[in-house]
Amino acid sequence: MSAVVQRQAFEVGAQYDGLLREVSGAAVVSFTGYVRDLCEHGEVMALELEHYPGMTEKILAEIGDTAARRFGLRGWRIIHRFGVLEEGEAIVWAGAAADHRTDAFSGCQYMMDNLKTRAPFWKREHLRDGSAIWVKAKDLDVQRQRDWQDRDL
Repeated sequence: MSAVVQRQAFEVGAQYDGLLREVSGAAVVSFTGYVRDLCEHGEVMALELEHYPGMTEKILAEIGDTAARRFGLRGWRIIHRFGVLEEGEAIVWAGAAADHRTDAFSGCQYMMDNLKTRAPFWKREHLRDGSAIWVKAKDLDVQRQRDWQDRDL
């Protein structure tokens, strides 16, 4: 079980294999997020990510540990990049291993929904027209994270 924040690119298959080497499970679910080519403001050339070192890793670990307790995960892994990433590059990978598919799906979705709103990352999209725009939290992402909180009540 690990949370890593790094500048360098990662291999998606290696992350998956690493999770399987750490734990066994009947179900493994993973998510990979990539720099998209379009946003509401135009064509994206690159995405710049800044983070709060030390705090970011701590929060990602808390998210993974909470998912493990909540859904009985046998293991989890989150890797997230920072720096300037070009269109099509992998930004984030999250994986969850559990005894049952429902728990693996829920665990992975929980990690991503919470990562999007709780982890201290700041994103700026660099557009092909030369402009750059800071990305704001989407209302849907905030609502998805609140929905998980409401299930705890």
